Amino acid sequence: MSSLSGQRPNELFRAIAAIGTGVDLPTVLRHITRVAADLAGARYAALGVLDPAGTRLDEFVTVGVDDEVRARIGRLPEGHGVLGLLILDARPIRLPDLTAHPDSFGFPPGHPPMTSFLGAPIVIGDRVFGNLYLTEKEGAEEFSDDDEEVVVAVAAAAAVAIDNARLHERVADLRMAEDRERIARDLHDTVVQRLFASGMALQASLQVMAADPSAAASRVEGVVDDLDETIKHIRSAIFSLEVRDAGHSTREKVLATCAEAAGPLGFAPRAVFEGPVDTSIGAELAADVVATLREALSNAARHAGASVVDVVLRAEPDEVVLRVVDDGVGPPAGDVGRGRGLRNMAARAERHGGRAVLRPGPPAGSVLEWRVPRP
Repeated sequence: MSSLSGQRPNELFRAIAAIGTGVDLPTVLRHITRVAADLAGARYAALGVLDPAGTRLDEFVTVGVDDEVRARIGRLPEGHGVLGLLILDARPIRLPDLTAHPDSFGFPPGHPPMTSFLGAPIVIGDRVFGNLYLTEKEGAEEFSDDDEEVVVAVAAAAAVAIDNARLHERVADLRMAEDRERIARDLHDTVVQRLFASGMALQASLQVMAADPSAAASRVEGVVDDLDETIKHIRSAIFSLEVRDAGHSTREKVLATCAEAAGPLGFAPRAVFEGPVDTSIGAELAADVVATLREALSNAARHAGASVVDVVLRAEPDEVVLRVVDDGVGPPAGDVGRGRGLRNMAARAERHGGRAVLRPGPPAGSVLEWRVPRP
């Protein structure tokens, strides 16, 4: 707790805000590592980047270790021992004494002594890109629950930075100006705005941490969820760059259907894609997905009075899920499931062995969930 009191909450906000400014990735990651150390009160911090196979560390960003000490240490860690635990099991870990753990490999000659340890994975989708490591808690014997909450949030920011950098690399390789302009609009209108809001929320959370730690921790958890949603938007933009044949792309058909609905709705629905939707959804199923989406958007335009509609198409290992969520008046009481439109959507799902459900959304609006087994 005391490690966060008097710290500079603006630093995490600046680190997140820097993600959308085009600053190079190594600089952003070093800044994020420094922020993690400052906020958790760690003497040493490192950000380990995994190799393409995801089995060992091939890059190590350090904070708190000067050039002379690094020279004495020699070869940097590769992800063995306790560091390897986060590679195998992507969950945060806290230890009061790093050296007492049964998986500890010990330290090489010249390495500074380290006892308390806090590690958090940097996860992108279902893949671990790397990990944040913090040691030597200052002013206490070990890192706290609050330290872990904040470091998990910092790790989420690092994940956003990595995905954002990859997106910019792909955009730089494009030769089609129209795609570049569209992606730039998506980044500005959705991703950068979300990052700004997440940074402000984290700033407010850290400022009240000392007075109300439980409320602040809850806020940080919410920000982590928001950052995860931001990653989904970035990945949707990345996936869209990989599509070249619009006539056979489920993704492009969904985007075109959303664009068509902008007129009746008065605004464009927001679309997010998760998983390999273009390779896992065949032509027959794609036709029913698009027809269901068109019906759902038409219903929202006629009845919902919504100001926001979110469309999520997700290809999971065992099923395909379409969710259409609005912030309107919600389904009429007692009539859920009776309309012809919903019957049509349910019939399409049943043809594939699935189902469609319309329910009120929390705290308002409607949620249509259309699920079918994946072919």
